[in-house]
Amino acid sequence: MSKRPTVAEHLARQGVSRRAFLKFCAATASMMALPPGMAPAIAEALGQRRRPAVIWLSFQECTGCTESLTRSHSPTIESLIFDVISLDYHHTLQAAAGDAAEHHRERVQEEFAGEYLLIVDGSIPIADGGVYSTIAGMTNLQMLEESAKGAAAIVAVGSCAAFGGIPKANPNPTGAVSVADIIKDKPIINVSGCPPIPVVITGVLAHYLTFGTIPELDKLGRPTAFYGETIHDRCYRRPFYDQGKFAKSFDDAGARNGWCLYELGCKGPTTYNACATTKWNEGTSWPVESGHGCLGCSEPDFWDAGSFYKAVSMPISDLGKLGLAAAAAGAVAGVAVGLHNRHVKAGAKAAHKPLTADELEGDKS
Repeated sequence: MSKRPTVAEHLARQGVSRRAFLKFCAATASMMALPPGMAPAIAEALGQRRRPAVIWLSFQECTGCTESLTRSHSPTIESLIFDVISLDYHHTLQAAAGDAAEHHRERVQEEFAGEYLLIVDGSIPIADGGVYSTIAGMTNLQMLEESAKGAAAIVAVGSCAAFGGIPKANPNPTGAVSVADIIKDKPIINVSGCPPIPVVITGVLAHYLTFGTIPELDKLGRPTAFYGETIHDRCYRRPFYDQGKFAKSFDDAGARNGWCLYELGCKGPTTYNACATTKWNEGTSWPVESGHGCLGCSEPDFWDAGSFYKAVSMPISDLGKLGLAAAAAGAVAGVAVGLHNRHVKAGAKAAHKPLTADELEGDKS
């Protein structure tokens, strides 16, 4: 078996200083929701680990997950590939093609059996023998089963690989399924999203490379560090929801003032992801901050879950109930005052007497 250098040895050969390496490890600790003091421990663990082989398979997908990965800024894609892992096979990023690429994949799978990390993006078509997507004469199903045999663990990147995604949407003509629907004997980490947040992808890889184990997962196989809370719970618009203040259209005064987009179909209350805190484009923004409701793309079957612009049915928090109750009480009070004012006016007209100053003041409300 080939003996690859440890991460520390590789970094030394590349002229990377210990200081730079510790900064990298501090960023990694931050992504994994660990205290900064863990950076030396991460450096020690990574420094002793040999650069692991990584095979990335792309099946029924749009390349959006790879596009997302290449825009990761912490760690950067360059540092992840060239300093920490050895990305031995990737349809889009590899230089080799044809037989050379496939022979290399087979050699890596043989030499590093039981050690390499397998990453999959895209769903797997199984209808009609899987003929709807083939690579090098192999169906996606055949390639997945072959490559999964010697993998230490599998990372299903994107909602297509994690849950079937858009290819699985009704009527699902290709019989698209997720990685977990096929592989049952390997640990699988689902990094869902359409596409996933860049630093979530690299954060999961960094965790595995640091500790040699998969992170804590939720019931859908997603890392709880990133998928442990809903978009709604982390959203900066949440206080307006609790106050019962909702935008009624995307261009009304409420929307311009940052009110909650729940009534416009935002799926944040039922969607688990880190968009609200990690954000996109180096932490610049995210869909809700840009004025559009969450589509729920990190959840199973989000494409068939109903209109993106119809409010979801969900339990309302105690604060939300208070806010809605206050809003309702205000509306009822307003109606009562209006009825009272109309009654006073009618009585005044019937008696042919002018309204008093107090009655006029009350009418303004």
